Amino acid sequence: MSPVFRFAPSPNGYLHLGHAYSALLNAEFARRLGGRFLVRIEDIDVTRCKPELVDAALEDLAWLGLQWEGPVLRQSAHFQRYRAVAVDLEAKGLLYPCFCTRGDLAKLAGEYPARDPDGAPLYPGICRHLEPGERARRIAAGVPHALRLDRAKAVKEVEARPAASSAALSWDEVSGERLEITVRLEADPLRWGDVVIVRKECPTSYHLSVVLDDALQGVTHVVRGTDLYEATTIHRLLQTLLDLPAPVYHHHELVKDDAGRKLAKSAASKPLRELRAEGVSAADIRKRFGFS
Repeated sequence: MSPVFRFAPSPNGYLHLGHAYSALLNAEFARRLGGRFLVRIEDIDVTRCKPELVDAALEDLAWLGLQWEGPVLRQSAHFQRYRAVAVDLEAKGLLYPCFCTRGDLAKLAGEYPARDPDGAPLYPGICRHLEPGERARRIAAGVPHALRLDRAKAVKEVEARPAASSAALSWDEVSGERLEITVRLEADPLRWGDVVIVRKECPTSYHLSVVLDDALQGVTHVVRGTDLYEATTIHRLLQTLLDLPAPVYHHHELVKDDAGRKLAKSAASKPLRELRAEGVSAADIRKRFGFS
């Protein structure tokens, strides 16, 4: 089976040099290994992801000289599929409704100082302890709610399986020019607390949709930035719960600005289209990152 790589941007802003490096690296590894290169649009955030930003992302990737297999999967067209999986997880008692608002979570942050690997307040499981009748009453009243993963139950479910092994909650981190050097890393889902699996405003979350789509598209190698390294723990847990294949992972270094900060849309990092307008060529960018 040929290796399959993917670059999966979220169209909530224009692509910058960090995106360019990740996309070029995925395409380069696909070339070296005789594999396939896919582009996926992760646009589940329908309030921030715009059609014009999708077009701009594909235009930027083409300008860089990248070619990918079609069709391009757009996650916003697959909400029904994600929802069906979430319903199944909820029926198994692995998800529970969380009615906490952002204001509630902000208050809880002061009472519960623990943090998840991303530095966000670790959710203390307030809604996990609601009585079933109270949950039903709030849902019937139309109170907005997300669905969180009961991570303790999820880990227990994995560990209780007859075929449970050390590989169930671990992953292969690969490196080298041909991604051949491997180290087995242990996943620790408990560090994350009860993560959101279905958001209030849409029937999925990044964690759920990414593992489902990697499996659907046959992705064998997930090459992404170190900022998503810790998320691999949650992804391996979900893959195991859903009986999905486990890709190997490579987390590359992030592109940073002159002050040592990672490039980000939220930090208004200069987009590729602006660099292009200033006269920077695709060849210049490829050369900067060591790609011919």
